[in-house]
Parts: sequence; structure tokens; C-alpha cells
Amino acid sequence: MTEPAARATLVDQTAQATPAAPGATRPVVAAVMGEGVLDRLFDDAARVRLAGLSHGGTFAELVGFEDPQDEAVLADIEVLVTGWGCPRVDASVLDRMPRLRSIVHSAGSVKWLLDTEVWDRGITVTSQVDANAWPVAEYTLGVILLANKSFLPSARAYAAEPATFSAAAAFPRIGGYGKRVGIIGASRIGRLVIGLLDRHHVEVLVADPFLTADEATALGVRLADVDEIVATSDVVSVHAPSLPSTRHLVDGRRLGLLRDGATLVNTSRGALLDHDALVAELARRRDVGETLNVVLDVTEPEPLPATSPLFADPWVVVTPHIAGSLGTELGLLAEGVLDELTRLGDGRPPAHPVTREELARSA
Repeated sequence: MTEPAARATLVDQTAQATPAAPGATRPVVAAVMGEGVLDRLFDDAARVRLAGLSHGGTFAELVGFEDPQDEAVLADIEVLVTGWGCPRVDASVLDRMPRLRSIVHSAGSVKWLLDTEVWDRGITVTSQVDANAWPVAEYTLGVILLANKSFLPSARAYAAEPATFSAAAAFPRIGGYGKRVGIIGASRIGRLVIGLLDRHHVEVLVADPFLTADEATALGVRLADVDEIVATSDVVSVHAPSLPSTRHLVDGRRLGLLRDGATLVNTSRGALLDHDALVAELARRRDVGETLNVVLDVTEPEPLPATSPLFADPWVVVTPHIAGSLGTELGLLAEGVLDELTRLGDGRPPAHPVTREELARSA
């Protein structure tokens, strides 16, 4: 038996409902997310707006699709708002929602969430992958700028010898001017990073099998292959999707190509980097008197075991997947959901649709 807290609850805030456009009708909306996720995403004002964009000024709040007492709610749903912790939406779930016409995902990737049956049935899918990309791009930009200023190695060296340490002497190439930044993957985030780097006087190379030379020129970057990027860049930042073809894209051979003192950044997916090879490469560099700086916001596995040598390595910084939307940044995701619901209610096309074709090369 499902606990009462997990059952559907109706949020009724009709007194402050958002008015629909003339002639528009509001859809029957339900939000299905993990326990507490909706509260993290939607503050009180956003919840009021969500209710106002729903039929009758109410929306159902569910944590799953299994409770038989929720069948009547599922049968009426026209728009499903999903989020972290939502169970997978497959054919059996869709059969219980015969009126469903749109799924509005409040986070980034829908690959783990939606069966291709969703598109087979003509259901419109949208996601907040664009909104979620901004915090990742900002995090990446910060890391790149700090890497070019030798932020971490100079801080460590200064702490060891504060009276005699000279950053200019220890790091003669300190600074960002004229440095080369290599972007692996011209994804949404990769392109945002490129745009943010535009005013920072760096040369940008991009590797992406789907990017043409003309498109690269339009982005203000030079198209290159992955080997050239890892061998010649001062900072390499990974933004490719996690696919069977990209697993361990940065392997032992390519780690060995990275120049002495280079920085490798991964904010994409942990599987893109061979972590065992990374540990071995860090040890090899110490033996030959070279350095390699590494910043990982994603790992494989995630989280890393506490015994991982990467935690103790002074050349490595591992952050707990904080680049994506967290804290106040979740409000941007909520704003995007409310915008999509407004568009759907007004009969306009979605701002951020997800097509079946995108799944094959998306994260």
C-alpha cells in the first residue's frame, strides 16, 4: 500500500491564477518528480503560477505512477511536468494517460526518462536543457580563466614558501592572453562556453564530428580533431555527449598527448574519461618531472569511492557535480517550465522542443 504522503495531492490556488490568453484553455497538468524535488524547483510564487497555468487553477502532484488510487488523475492528464526522480515513462505508463499530449521536463536530458514510444504517439516533449546549460558553462568559464592564471598550482607553491615564492618566475606563461583553449564537443554547453570566451583573448579550437568548417568559422573558432586539441591546447574542456562511441574518448593515449602543465576539465559525463588511465598518467608525469592539472565535476563512477587516489592528488580537483543547476539556479528551470506551459496553453509551439532525432547524439 502506498503511504499517504506519496499519493496524489491537488494544489488549488485559483485566487491567484495566471489569466489565459483570450480564447485559450488551460490544460490538465500533473507534476511527477521525486520526493521534495518540486519544492526545490518551485518557490511559493512559482507554485501559484504553475497552478494558474493549469485547468481550474489546480495541478496534481505525484511521486510515481504505481498507486491504483491515482488512476483517475492519470486518465485526465494532458500535460505532464517531470523532473529528477520521476519514474521512466514507457508504453505501460502512457496507456494510463490517454489524454496526454505534452511532457514538459524541468531538467536537462530526457534520454533516461522517456521511452521512444512517447514520440511514436505524437506527444510533444520539451526540456530545460538550455537553461541547465548556463550554470555549467559559467562554471567551465571560471575554471578555464583560473587555470590560465595558474590559480591552483601557484596557490599550493605560495603556501609552501610564502616569503620567497614568485608567481612570475615559477609560471612564466601565467595568464590567459594568447592561450589556446580546446573544446571537445560543440554541444549546447560547448557553444555557450565558446561565446563566453569571446572577450577573453584566447584562441579556441573545437572538435566535433557534426560541426562543419563553415559552422566553426561562424562560431569564431577553428575546427580541429581531438588529437590536435589535446596535444596543443593549454586548457582542454570536454562537452561531448556520453554515447557508446564516446566512452573513454579521452583515453590513456590522449592523456599522454596533453602538454606539460596543461589543464583538463570535464563537466560533461564521467564515462568520457578513462579514470584508471588518468591515475596512471598522473603517476607517469611525476616520474618524468611534468605536471597535469585536472578539474572533474563528473566522474565514473559517481560518486568516486572514498579511496580513489584522485581525491588525494594535489594536481586534481574533484567537485561534487555542482556545475549543473543547484540552489538559486533551480529557479531558472522553473521559469522555463512556466514559460512552456504558457505557450502550450496559448496554443503556441514550444520554445525548447526535444525531437526523436536529437536523442541519438544527445547526452
